[in-house]
Parts: sequence; structure tokens; C-alpha cells
Amino acid sequence: MGLFARLRGAHRDTKELGLGVWRRAHDRFERGLDRFHQVLEGIEDDPQYNELYNGLASIANRLADELDEVRRICVRAQAARPSEGTDIPPGASAVHRALSKAANDLAQAAQAAAMARLDAESHAAADLQTGLDSVRRRADVVVEGVASARAAADALG
Repeated sequence: MGLFARLRGAHRDTKELGLGVWRRAHDRFERGLDRFHQVLEGIEDDPQYNELYNGLASIANRLADELDEVRRICVRAQAARPSEGTDIPPGASAVHRALSKAANDLAQAAQAAAMARLDAESHAAADLQTGLDSVRRRADVVVEGVASARAAADALG
């Protein structure tokens, strides 16, 4: 991405998300997603890890789809309850809490993915499905958290 495209994107983010809690909630979720994708780096080209990579990539794609929804929620929250600082706007704590929990759960999903990768690298192939199931459960919690944030944002008006 070129310099001017990045600057336009940053300006758009500031305009839509502000500089307060909604921007930070969005960015925290995005960082968790980046961490999850970092776990995939380095195993995508190794045939030994095809099953693990395919399972984790599927989960990563599902979580990446949630980023657009998190952005929509944050944009709606910024429009309804603007924030330019660190204080959560009155009446918006349920939205912020759900977004924070979803981001934390995403970080835990990334950690579970890293553990599944570590298990696969230590040749615990029997535990591969168990590791993927653990990551899937964590991803389900993330999706549920985003849905809770959406419901709370709907209540903002």
C-alpha cells in the first residue's frame, strides 16, 4: 500500500472511528487478528503441516470476516456516542465491554492456534484434531462476542 493510500485510510479511520475508545476497540481486535495470521506464517508452504494450515486458515478467514462487523459496530457507536478520549461514553459500556471481550477472546484464539502449531511441530499428530477443536471453540466465542456487541450497539439507537 502506498504512502498516500495509507494516509487516506488513516484519515478515514479518524473520521469514522474517532480517536477514543471506539478506535482503540477496533484496533485491538485488528491486532488480535494479525497475531492469529502470524501463527500461519511459515507453515503454509510445508506439506507436513497441510492439515493444520488448512484448518487454521479456515478459522482465520472466519475471524477475518468479523473485522468488518467490528468496524461497523465501532462506527455506529462513534456516531451514537462519540469518544475522543479514554472515557467510555455514558450508555455505551455494554458495547465497549462486548468489543473488549471479543478482542481478548481473539487473542486467546491466536494463542490456542500457536499451541496447536507447537503440538504439530513436536510431532504430536494425534493431538492435531484436539488442537484445531480448541481453536474452533475459541473462535466461536469470538463470533458470539461480536454478536453481543452488535446487539448492544443496536440498543444505542
